[in-house]
Amino acid sequence: MDRVIITDVTLREFGQNVPGTHLHLFAPEIRIKIASELMDLGFPSLEVLSCIHPQIAPAMHEEALRKIATDLGRVDRAHIITLVPNRTGYSSFLRLGLGPDGLNHTMGVFFSAVEAHNRVNLGRTIEETLAEYRTILEDAVPRHIRIAAYVSAAFGYRDPEKGILVRPDLHEVNGWMDLLFDLGVRTVTLSDLQGVAGKDETARVLETILHLRKGRNLDRIGYHPHHVSGDQALKNSRVAFDLGIRRFDASLGGTGGCITGAPGNQPTEGLVRFFNRSGIKTGIDEEGVTILAERVRRDLFERIPLSRSLPRDNGAGGKDLEKVSISFL
Repeated sequence: MDRVIITDVTLREFGQNVPGTHLHLFAPEIRIKIASELMDLGFPSLEVLSCIHPQIAPAMHEEALRKIATDLGRVDRAHIITLVPNRTGYSSFLRLGLGPDGLNHTMGVFFSAVEAHNRVNLGRTIEETLAEYRTILEDAVPRHIRIAAYVSAAFGYRDPEKGILVRPDLHEVNGWMDLLFDLGVRTVTLSDLQGVAGKDETARVLETILHLRKGRNLDRIGYHPHHVSGDQALKNSRVAFDLGIRRFDASLGGTGGCITGAPGNQPTEGLVRFFNRSGIKTGIDEEGVTILAERVRRDLFERIPLSRSLPRDNGAGGKDLEKVSISFL
């Protein structure tokens, strides 16, 4: 029987958009409970935290990160992924004791396949981003830190100011994937940031990249779809599965997105149901995740108006003020 690995990204993606006025509803204790329940339901991987400036994501202030990470403790039954956008974020990751000698989190690094989006998202060029990540990984790999990488807008980016859809050079995307694997990254996830690709375009992009890769690292490549329609995202995931992809990201209720124009994610409960009923093993309790998604919808999603208007000139503190991510995957 085929098996897939589903990473739930709810706490990280939804959390990045929770305004400071509603942090009492998204308290660390609630996030710890949800993370624990997700692991109890069988999720092998989940994104929980981001080491970014609280001016960008108030819910990710260091006090909250420390409490959540400490109370969850060292987790060996699942990979807890914490995003790191730059050197300052990496310093926070180490200071919080998230490496393998401490709480054993996986470090997530990310950049965009489209230059215009990378500048909006990370405040610098793709070349500058990769150069910075190279220095981070050269330090992290010898420490035996697990590293996951994400390539945003791998299926294209619609510039909100110019109104044009920019497609990335897939040969460049393939080259970046090779670089990341060579630097010690364990997995690379390709993200359709804005949900710009339907089934045919999803197939074209993935077929092209997999052809260029000639079968290399297929089991280490993931798919992270956003889409205005959760059903369409699920159909795209089926396309990815049929092409050999076995790693997928999803969010409870399909919530998430970012301020550069990304719609929500594919719903975790829908993806689990879709795969389970197709005879594809997930290892996840379908009924349990459906119940959890409904409770999270009622207790959080319906009560918290997500922020969609964040400042553009923020940073990670001190001299790195200009190097913050203002949106994400």
